[in-house]
Amino acid sequence: MDQQKIGEFLKTLRKETGLTQEELADKMNVSRRTVSRWETGSNLPDLALLVELADLYDVDMREIFNGERKNEKVDKELKETMLMAADYTDDHMKKVMKRYQLMFGAATVCGIVYLAGLFFAPENISPAFDLISGICLGIMFGMLILGIFVTDKNFSKFAEWKHSKIKKIIK
Repeated sequence: MDQQKIGEFLKTLRKETGLTQEELADKMNVSRRTVSRWETGSNLPDLALLVELADLYDVDMREIFNGERKNEKVDKELKETMLMAADYTDDHMKKVMKRYQLMFGAATVCGIVYLAGLFFAPENISPAFDLISGICLGIMFGMLILGIFVTDKNFSKFAEWKHSKIKKIIK
């Protein structure tokens, strides 16, 4: 997929509809800079936005991915499939983000409990207090490591590898 070619095609389509980058940005609820990045090929819109752009410009998704017009009619089934895939991706990401928010919230609470225990602990620390502070410290560092791991760009490669192994096991 040639991002430069796709960007040029998106720019051509925008100009054909008589929209400025600012007007398109307002319609798509993105910044003008984001539209500019699409049109230079440095970034591409996510799947949901690509479907909306295809509808706006009245072109087929394949035309956008190829970066050129075809003489075919818009394939409604393909659009519906892409919309369903985009909705699924959005729903999945919302669930994942909620899990991360809960986990990092728990890590924050554990960190506060641990730090409060360090500053306000009596001189004679009981084994129960020592156990609780150790658990809090473990959870806090575990969430930190998980956050670093998940936000790393190589995590997606690991996730793809894991999914391919699971698919082989299922078959």
